Parts: sequence; C-alpha cells; structure tokens
Amino acid sequence: MDSAARQQFLEDYAKIRHAEGRGSANSAYYRELPDRDLSGRNPEQWRIRARSFHAFERTVLADAERKTMRPLDVLDLGAGNGWMSHRLASRGHRAVALDIFCDELDGLGALPHYSVRFPAAAADFDSLPFGDAAFDLAIFNSSFHYSSDYRRTLTEVRRCLRPGGRVVIMDSPVYRRSEHGEMMRAERQEYFEHTYGFRSDALKSIEYLDRRMLQTLAQELNIEWQYSRPWYGLRWALRPWKAILRSKRPPSRFLILTGRFRGL
Repeated sequence: MDSAARQQFLEDYAKIRHAEGRGSANSAYYRELPDRDLSGRNPEQWRIRARSFHAFERTVLADAERKTMRPLDVLDLGAGNGWMSHRLASRGHRAVALDIFCDELDGLGALPHYSVRFPAAAADFDSLPFGDAAFDLAIFNSSFHYSSDYRRTLTEVRRCLRPGGRVVIMDSPVYRRSEHGEMMRAERQEYFEHTYGFRSDALKSIEYLDRRMLQTLAQELNIEWQYSRPWYGLRWALRPWKAILRSKRPPSRFLILTGRFRGL
C-alpha cells in the first residue's frame, strides 16, 4: 500500500468520521455499542449494526460455538473502535481487532474504554501479521468494501483460517447489478466533495458487492457462500419500492455472507 495514499486516506477518513459525530469521551458509549448510540448522532446506523450483529450471533457464531466446544479465535477485520471484538471477548472468545485507523475516538485508539481487554493490530487486509491457520473465524465488520482487490484480500484471509474456518462479510452494500453499485459510488464521492471539499478516494476501494462478483469469487477461490438476510424492519424492507416510485437506483442490501473455502 502506497504510504502517501494511505496517510491521505486516514486524514480524510478522520475528518469525515469526526464530522459525523463518531466516538465519545464517555466509556459507556463504546460499551453499549451496537445496541445503543448514547451520543444520539447516528442511531439509525447503529440500529442496523445491532440487527446484523445479533443475527450473526444467533446463526454463524452459535453454530461455530457448538462445533468447536471451546473459545474461538476470531479476527475482527476493519474493527474500527473495537465494539465487535469487545462483544466477542465478553463471551469468552479470543478476538483480535485489526484496522489501519488508530484514531482515539473511532479507531483502535478507543480500545482502552473497554473493561474486557483484547489484542489489536494496525495492519491492512492484504498483509495480515499472523501465521497460517491462526483463526476459526475472520469477520469483515462493515469493512470488506474498503478492499481494493477482493480476490487478494480473501486469499490472505484463507491463509489465516484453520481447516473448517469461515469468513464472514457483514454490513457491506450488496447490489444485484454492478451498474447500481457504480452509481452509488459516484453519488457518495460527489457527496463527500460537496460536503467536505474532497472525494475521499486516496485509496481506491471497490465499495460494494454484486451477484456476479460473488459468483466469480466463489469460482476462482473455491468458496461456498451462504446468505442470510437479517430483518431490519418494515421501513427498510420498503426501500426498494420507494426507489421505484421516485425513479431512483435500487438501494443496497445488507446480507450476512458466510464463506467456507472448499478443501480447507
């Protein structure tokens, strides 16, 4: 990763996240996530995160716990302020929070707010600082779409998974067709430029998934995908119909994608 581009991305990302009101000086804010946003700045986004996380708990995590009958080694990729690692560590699992963003409000610098301690690593997705077969689960926590090369990212994750291990992608935008994802990406960058004065594209990320991408990844990397659709409420379910009535592009969907590498 180009160091100048990385530094520019981190500076731009910090400006956006701080402007959005992410983080708090109050430790209770972090410990309540994702179920409550005590800042009151982003309650709808945290409502979605909470629904996704609890659906993951009931399905993927519960299944892994039954099969292993021991604490799981979990890699939290794109951990942000570490809320998911905190939840997993509180259940007795060995979670590692990984991110390139070390901000004290919204990145790995916020980890001292948690009463349960867990390790962290400042690294990017494509160069994971771990040995082979180190984890039972690797979770992209609203972060997979920041990858610039999904094939390379998943190949590196596969290296770090144990036999029978799974990769989980949560809260990344999924579209049926790539052109809708490209429209979203253009709209997002225009919004950033209008609001903040820059496009936040120093690091080129893909920013979405679509059906063809997932099929291609399955074929090239020998992945078997399982799809789960959390229920986010009636208002969320009606979004596609509202888009049709307003002649807008279809909105993204959030799925829980669980991948198992055949032969691993």
